Amino acid sequence: MSGLSTHVLDAVRGAPVVGLTVTLQPSDGAAPVAVDTDDDGRIPDFGVTMTPGDHRLTFDTGEWFSANGIDGFYPEVVIVFTVRDPARHHHVPLLLSPYAYSTYRGS
Repeated sequence: MSGLSTHVLDAVRGAPVVGLTVTLQPSDGAAPVAVDTDDDGRIPDFGVTMTPGDHRLTFDTGEWFSANGIDGFYPEVVIVFTVRDPARHHHVPLLLSPYAYSTYRGS
């Protein structure tokens, strides 16, 4: 399976982050793609063909925090990652709290 997916978890509640807008800016200059996380906090596929290079995911955390009555510190989280093998699936998860976040190369 190739492509790109993400999963966003609320580290405070131990629950999925539902309805968070995530925007992918592909490395090839194609138009950005914005998708909201589903009821499980996931975006299983951005619907784009991945190409080699650096790609940018922008998580609109400020809007999500505000909509959920949370006083958050980060208005957005930006993760830049490099695709070397576009045939391989790329999973970029985000563990989120109001004052911290972490990410890793998922599978």
